[in-house]
Amino acid sequence: MPPIFDAHCHIIDSAYPLIANEGYVPDFFSADDYLARVTPLGIVGGAVVSGSFQGYDQSYLIAALKRLGPEFVGVTQLPASVTDAELASLHGHGVRGLRFNLKRGGCEQLDQLESLAMRVHEQVGWHSELYIDSRELAGLEDRLRRLPALSIDHLGLSHEGLPSLLRLAEHGVRIKACGFGRVDFAVAPVLQQIHSSNPDVLMFGSDLPSTRAPRGFEASDITLLADALGEDGAHKALWHNARSFYGL
Repeated sequence: MPPIFDAHCHIIDSAYPLIANEGYVPDFFSADDYLARVTPLGIVGGAVVSGSFQGYDQSYLIAALKRLGPEFVGVTQLPASVTDAELASLHGHGVRGLRFNLKRGGCEQLDQLESLAMRVHEQVGWHSELYIDSRELAGLEDRLRRLPALSIDHLGLSHEGLPSLLRLAEHGVRIKACGFGRVDFAVAPVLQQIHSSNPDVLMFGSDLPSTRAPRGFEASDITLLADALGEDGAHKALWHNARSFYGL
């Protein structure tokens, strides 16, 4: 079985505090729970992404990365007040990206997006990740193109925003092929369109434990992607593209 890199997963450890978001608090899903679920699928590395319910807590993420090992990196959330020393410390623990949750985090994050994204890239080489409905992308394309490294979660969620998503893909913005149960379109043809726009941008993610998703991750999602993209395309989306993006 070829190895797989999971570019989007969450670890929700009962030892660390959670913040209710819109009244929602997720069930726990430890690093050991995650490994038990994905190791049989051939997943040997990945990116642990901080959710809205974890706020700016870094302790859970540091612990998760230590447990999962050097093939895993972190994607965190940070306030604009973060210090250079804090960035350097997080980088040393394996954090490689900064997430902006525009879907659930509010528009105030958009106001600081450019300056903070530029700063973390200049200081520690991190890229930025957006959780955003692609219907909101049209008015942001010029701003997003100016960012040095960027990815967008969950195939952009909405078919209506696909033209903007494809233009950004052509520009080199990475697109996470995850959360198939969250989108409002048939996944396979959209994967093919994105791959045709730029074969270097798709990055598979399990989205485990699929918090709030109408349908959670299933092993058949990997088969769907492989069938849609063919052997070479699947290898890029399941392994090469994300490892390159995260500097592994």
